[in-house]
Amino acid sequence: MATVLIDKLLQAAVKQGVSDIHIVCGQPPVFRLHGRMRKLETKTLEAEDCVSLMKSITPERCQRELQEKGSADFGFAFGDLARFRVSVFKQRSFISMVLRQIPNDKLTPEQLGLSDAVVKLVHRPRGLFLVTGPTGSGKSTTLASLVNMLNETVDHHIITIEDPIEFYHEHKKSTINQREVGVDVPSFSEAIRRALRQDPDVILVGELRDLETIEAAISAAETGHIVFGTLHTNSAQGTVNRIIDAFPGNLQDQVRTQLASSLIGVVAQTLLPKIGGGRCAAYEVLIVTSGISNLIRENKTFRINSAIQTGAKYGMQLMDDALFGLWAAGKVTVEDVLAKSHMPDELAKRIVQVRRGEDGGGGDGQSAAGH
Repeated sequence: MATVLIDKLLQAAVKQGVSDIHIVCGQPPVFRLHGRMRKLETKTLEAEDCVSLMKSITPERCQRELQEKGSADFGFAFGDLARFRVSVFKQRSFISMVLRQIPNDKLTPEQLGLSDAVVKLVHRPRGLFLVTGPTGSGKSTTLASLVNMLNETVDHHIITIEDPIEFYHEHKKSTINQREVGVDVPSFSEAIRRALRQDPDVILVGELRDLETIEAAISAAETGHIVFGTLHTNSAQGTVNRIIDAFPGNLQDQVRTQLASSLIGVVAQTLLPKIGGGRCAAYEVLIVTSGISNLIRENKTFRINSAIQTGAKYGMQLMDDALFGLWAAGKVTVEDVLAKSHMPDELAKRIVQVRRGEDGGGGDGQSAAGH
């Protein structure tokens, strides 16, 4: 019964372009579509339905982990249609599941709206490149797109370290090894240290989640590799601070120096519902120039935002300028833009100015659209 049900659910999800499926006891399955939650008009799931759905897709080792730790994460392929990243967990002693759909087709950086400046960074011979943003903001999609672009254009050895593996990459021009934490290798930091002996050109680290992993990633970038990583920070300036703050006080000066020389760029992103359906991303872009490198080294990270603002010629852009650009292009609503803004009051003022300008023809209000 459960396999029939899960196949139907997954098929419907793939067909409709659903981002997540929620299986929770006491209500029908729920689809998240373009950011909104929608209950399906099917039967309410009982406890035993949830258990049999869980068992129909969860590998043995993850079922054991669920029993021991109360939750487990894994990835699985649904035929050739899509892959799903699954989190199974207990709540009020019932089993719940969330399945995130990972599309099979990788979009190009242009299709995602990433600038040439970002694409150029990725072709550099060494350095740390970070993609940041809240959960579900499309970081994995961005990284998969950049890795795929390298795979199609250069002959590199690319190692990805993920938990769990999301996008599968075939070997194209590059050779790609994808290692899953907990299956192929015990931890992120251990995997990075091992990777350095595996002759890589590019190392993708799924998540810089602890001090050891951050240290390993920085030293890999220093020794002549491109290292991609993700963090859950909302802004480029916040990302630099978060990395430095992960270290104890007596090591922070040394980390500033290391980061100043190894960090090449940060893309902070957020997803917004598009008018007329679908979603689009807004990107804050920090390109580490020698000036920004000095700010990091001299502990003046509070000046990064104004450096981004004046660095448009390098391809830099603040989040609010990106949001303003999406609004001005008629892609997203004012409400959605302000909800994601870092300085909503300032942005609202700017939008009002532009609207006034359109009404009265005075002033253009587009001081720095960052486009």
